Amino acid sequence: MTIAQSPHLSGLAAHGDRKPHVVIVGAGVGGLTAGALLSARGYRVTIFDPLDAPGGRAYAYRQNGFTFDAGPTIITAPWLFEQLWSACGGCLRDDVDIRQNDPFYKVRFDDGTVFSYSGDQAAMEAEIARISPEDVPGYRSFMAESRRIYEVAFLQFATQPFHSKSFTAKALAKLVRLGGYRSVYALVSRHFRHPKLRTLFSFHPLLIGGNPFTATSFYCLIAHLESKHGVHYALGGTNALVNGIAKLVLRNGGTIQLGETVETILTSGRRATGVRLVGGETVEADVVISNCDPATTYGKLLKDFPRKRWTNGKIRRADYSMSLFIWYFGTNRRYEDVGHHTMLFGPRYRALLNDIFRSKTLAPDFSLYLHRPSANDPSVAPAGCDAFYVLSPVPHLAGGTDWAEMAEVYRARIAARLEETILPDLSRHVVTSRVTTPIDFRDRLLSWQGAAFSLEPKLFQSAWFRPHNKSEELDNLYLCGAGTHPGAGLPGVVCSARIVAELLPDPANFAPSSIGQTIGRDRA
Repeated sequence: MTIAQSPHLSGLAAHGDRKPHVVIVGAGVGGLTAGALLSARGYRVTIFDPLDAPGGRAYAYRQNGFTFDAGPTIITAPWLFEQLWSACGGCLRDDVDIRQNDPFYKVRFDDGTVFSYSGDQAAMEAEIARISPEDVPGYRSFMAESRRIYEVAFLQFATQPFHSKSFTAKALAKLVRLGGYRSVYALVSRHFRHPKLRTLFSFHPLLIGGNPFTATSFYCLIAHLESKHGVHYALGGTNALVNGIAKLVLRNGGTIQLGETVETILTSGRRATGVRLVGGETVEADVVISNCDPATTYGKLLKDFPRKRWTNGKIRRADYSMSLFIWYFGTNRRYEDVGHHTMLFGPRYRALLNDIFRSKTLAPDFSLYLHRPSANDPSVAPAGCDAFYVLSPVPHLAGGTDWAEMAEVYRARIAARLEETILPDLSRHVVTSRVTTPIDFRDRLLSWQGAAFSLEPKLFQSAWFRPHNKSEELDNLYLCGAGTHPGAGLPGVVCSARIVAELLPDPANFAPSSIGQTIGRDRA
């Protein structure tokens, strides 16, 4: 099979293939992973996506000899991909070259202080001692607590569906004992006193769309996850990993139809019967999986279906993640003293996050993440050049910022900040450029209010309280991706796809009645 664009489809009967047919809406990492696993199990899989290449948020832009990952750049759980390849009859290293970054990243504070963040305990303690020697014991206790949270919240629950109330009650009891009612920042503050260290060890939820001051402390597990398994990069960019997963789908007989937008999920009673494309064609399905933002799934694809839980009102009242402003640029010189990943904190932390998440005001200052993949990967830039992207968290579109007017103004502010801090003479060396704003997240990626990570990862928007992996509305509709359990980030969306794949019965024993049997299963 090959990836196709603009197909003419007629539905299940025309194929003469009586394998149960799974239609997946969206070729993001979650949709591709679900498709790879299910096609390997023997389902007939068709994936639709409106873009011209797979990836969704993990798309890649290629221009003037440069390659820019559109979204995720950090791989923190490579074993999940090794398991995926194994389940699909392959070997990850045969298709994708994943390498560890050391150090993980450099952090630059507004006063010029630089912290080298790694998985080496001795090196980390030395870095902490430079800032606040009295906080070294706090680092040790924090990492021990991070490990305890990881062993429960990630290892026990990240690949388990929260559909059963009894399972959820047992899980929440364990998680409450771990202090999940605290915010990430509150937990970090129990271990560190210096404000710089409180910032340094609490910013991780921003990588998955969360405010450190409101995100549940479960996300403190990221510190241990990184320390134990490292921070990795796929040569060619994260989109090279995406293309590897797409190949798994195709090798096992699946189809990826690009340039096709699903307009509606078709239903009959409590069953999804297929999808209708924007062009009017209908495709029958035994199972439908949505890799879309749940607000798009329920509010648009099922807008005419009478829903009980995920009504339009509930969708609108939910709290959504911040959005992102991203500037992709290439330079005709190399900045050899700039590492692969750099975090640049601005003068404010809590106040800036209040502007972004609460008042939804575009502030004059910002904190930035700078990605320079050409530090370790010559394939992403022409010889003697560097490829960059710089990301700034910004309010989603409910804030009312006019991005058509502000995009270039904001880009110029960011460029000036980079030039005065770590990229001297930047303006003279930029040779290619493009930007992504919250409007792109809304219109191109179909994200509600342009939120970059779907629902905000707060305690009562996690696990049971998130849209379920098996829809509460239709018996054979499933959800994967950032907006469902366990949440955003590459590990989260891969785990969501694994949950969905494991909920479906063996295709040899498939019957419509077998689908509904999993919804109440207690998998404790």
